[in-house]
Amino acid sequence: MNPDKKYLVDLIKELCTLPFETEWVEFKHNNVDPNEIGERISALSNSAAIQGRDSAYLVWGVEDTSHQIIGTSFVPSSSKVGNEELQNWLLRLLSPKIELTFHTFDVDDKSVVLLEIQATSTSPVSFKRQEFIRVGTYTKKLGEFPEKERVLWRVFDHAPFERGVAVKNLSDKEVLSRLDYTVYFDLLDLPLPDGRSAILEALESDTLISRCETGNWNITRLGALLFAKQLEGFPDLKRKAIRVIQYKGHDRIETFKEQVGGKGYASGFEELVRYIMALIPSNEVIRQSLRETVPMFPEIAVRELVANALIHQDFTVTGAGPMVEIFENRVEITNPGEPLVDTNRFLDFPPKSRNEALASLMRRFRICEERGSGIDKVVFQIEYFQQPAPIFECLGGSTRVTLFAHRPLNRMDKNDRLRACYLHACLKWVSKEYMTNASLRQRFGIDEKNKARVSRYLSEAVAEGAIKPFEKDAPPKSMKYMPFWARI
Repeated sequence: MNPDKKYLVDLIKELCTLPFETEWVEFKHNNVDPNEIGERISALSNSAAIQGRDSAYLVWGVEDTSHQIIGTSFVPSSSKVGNEELQNWLLRLLSPKIELTFHTFDVDDKSVVLLEIQATSTSPVSFKRQEFIRVGTYTKKLGEFPEKERVLWRVFDHAPFERGVAVKNLSDKEVLSRLDYTVYFDLLDLPLPDGRSAILEALESDTLISRCETGNWNITRLGALLFAKQLEGFPDLKRKAIRVIQYKGHDRIETFKEQVGGKGYASGFEELVRYIMALIPSNEVIRQSLRETVPMFPEIAVRELVANALIHQDFTVTGAGPMVEIFENRVEITNPGEPLVDTNRFLDFPPKSRNEALASLMRRFRICEERGSGIDKVVFQIEYFQQPAPIFECLGGSTRVTLFAHRPLNRMDKNDRLRACYLHACLKWVSKEYMTNASLRQRFGIDEKNKARVSRYLSEAVAEGAIKPFEKDAPPKSMKYMPFWARI
């Protein structure tokens, strides 16, 4: 018996051991009315979400009270509604789209059909614009049970993408062959446990894997995203691999290099950063009267921003993943999903993550900074190298950060100066300090004899509403400044 067939047979026998039908399993003999099937798919998918299941099952060929395998004459591959294949007809009338898989096979020489139904994760599933739910062993309209509808919406608020299953029903050996599990222990500074069982137990403790109905293992999306040896091997995650593109010049007309990351985010992070830094050209900068050759962008800033792009992306956005684009004069780091925090408040607001399990493990692995300190470090590094201030922006449902190559102050325009003044004021504020003429001179590398020039920049930023004086009536020499949103 091949592994897929064995899994299906074991699954049917496991489901038949249930004492009665549940809200995520229904048994049928030969009832193949298309409308009833559609209603039951809606009900089972919604109920599976409430029950915390990844899938629901509709089974033909099993008696619904005794759970005896009796066989069925239903053949889904040849069933049609009008001239349309049954499965296509069902998918067209279900919303939102969920995965449906029909399996036809024999158990004890009797034909059985198993319909595997994905549990909904974003909104209630409707069939012909009507939502259904299972109440005991009955299929009912969801609107008739408002308490269940409230529970279902709470599930959507607390059902993170990472907890879903990336691949099902793997043996111990198959799990370990698909995950870079040794890196997990290296990142935690732990010795590799003796024996396969101890390794799997450790991975399970961090929800990187979970038990499936047949007693084998599932790899969760969290486990695959972090430690996949090849993300290509996980169909619903392969588009989440990070892309690195290097262009010739300052635009996207001519691509020089492009590479898509193959490994999981944690197991491949160091290699990814090394690859990005190798593509970044070097610049000569003058710092404290000395000329140095340094990368165009500080590595610490690049590391933190790449980690943020991985962690804070919106995984529900299909067909898009994080991306690093390298130009001759800048680097742009983009991730799908609008930020949960106003881009003007990245420095002072604690970060909010859609993917807290992923963020928590990335912090434990020391891949990113502790909560709330990463962007501070990025801005500090940019100021230390006296580079133009970064841009944080929301563009068409994505979040993008742009770092600019070093250029002298006399080549910075008004927008560059305003961003620099504002972010410097923010950095001082979160350090319980104030921006002053002296601190901004140091940020721009301007001599004290030119402090009048800096005063003009400060007045410019106040006039534009980017910063405000701490005390409006303070003498010019004692004037201190805060971000526009600061409160005393």
